[in-house]
Amino acid sequence: MSDPVQVAPGVHRLGSPLLGFYLVEEDGAYTLVDAGLPAHFDQLLTLIERLGGDLHDVEAVVLTHAHADHLGIAERVRTEAQARVHVHGADAQRARQPGGTDHERGLLPYLRRPAAARFVAHVLRGGARRVPRVEDLHTFVDGAVLDVPGRPRVIATPGHTHGHASLLLAGRGVLLAGDALCSRNPLTGRAGPQVMPSAFNASTERALASLDRLAGVEADVVLFGHGDPWTGGVAAAVERARELGPS
Repeated sequence: MSDPVQVAPGVHRLGSPLLGFYLVEEDGAYTLVDAGLPAHFDQLLTLIERLGGDLHDVEAVVLTHAHADHLGIAERVRTEAQARVHVHGADAQRARQPGGTDHERGLLPYLRRPAAARFVAHVLRGGARRVPRVEDLHTFVDGAVLDVPGRPRVIATPGHTHGHASLLLAGRGVLLAGDALCSRNPLTGRAGPQVMPSAFNASTERALASLDRLAGVEADVVLFGHGDPWTGGVAAAVERARELGPS
């Protein structure tokens, strides 16, 4: 794990260099965007205390998708903070039953790469095998503006999962891309904005097609589930992802 860092006004990155999730602050209340791994709970508590708040100030958890490494502390925050958990309707069943996969390609071909072995070991140490199901969910649809701190607008970007969604903080010029894009491939180590590797996608073809939905989004900062923030704007990130292609 690494220390949380502010990556945009009122937006803090938690997690580790290999896996990030975000705390969005507005008027003393918080939205957690994605939920890391079970091992990250104490890191969240420390950050909120440092900001002068309390866990009960977390009003919502908004999931870009329901893979285990983005779902880790969602249920614990829901129960201990009385927060509402939001996810796209097409990923709701996955959040209720974590652990299933619908990936188009197996992980085995990647495991000879040091980056892949390091990432898999990292998520297993963080508790990816013991992520609890979310018992109470609120679903959203494409285009919704969520009534949670930060008021993110939903942009459906399916492909990584069937219900993957990116979240735009329009007033802050920030796009929370989840795993629609990454800036460092967790299995190959390749740097630069790109779609996630096929071993983690329900459909890489759909993930590439979803880039069209992001290309016209106006935001200077793009934040990822995997990799460092990109500050060159969304259009440039999408162009680079198209150049790099799938892996």
